[in-house]
Amino acid sequence: MRIEVVAGDITTQQVDAIVNAANSSLLGGGGVDGAIHRKGGPEILAACRALRAGHYGKGLRTGQAVATTAGLLPARWVIHTVGPVYSPSLDRSADLRSCYTESLRVADELGAATVAFPLISAGVYRWPAEDAIRQALEALRTADTTVEVARLVLFEADRVPLAERLRRGSVPRTGPGPGPHPDGRDAPRVG
Repeated sequence: MRIEVVAGDITTQQVDAIVNAANSSLLGGGGVDGAIHRKGGPEILAACRALRAGHYGKGLRTGQAVATTAGLLPARWVIHTVGPVYSPSLDRSADLRSCYTESLRVADELGAATVAFPLISAGVYRWPAEDAIRQALEALRTADTTVEVARLVLFEADRVPLAERLRRGSVPRTGPGPGPHPDGRDAPRVG
């Protein structure tokens, strides 16, 4: 699989599937989730409501993934996944990597050859950007998938040079796991 890193808006990507950093309710939210629902139109919300009325009555658990239509977006499908909330006292790296590998598993089931990912958990869930990029790349590199292209779409263009260095393996790991949040605070409690 070829891994690409680009700056941009996930909702404009010309790929088979885009990944949504969803909340567990699957019913829309802020950040990437809100943008996808706004630009994709009511078909995405209707498909998410149908999921909630069926197998996902209690919502989607952290690290899981499920697909819906992409509505008005240029992609065919949206793959929804719920990232973990960052906490310096609890290593949830495996949950974060699962978001990527489970999304690829769903993409394989759909027959998607190209998939665009946002930087999961690095927004309101406050995962430190460098480690979020590192976890994403590690998950994508080691995934067993038929997807041909995985594109990491970074909304913040200033993160692209770091992501490219990490992709090439030229930034040493500074320690195990995510480490403390740069501002020293714990992540907000959700739910």
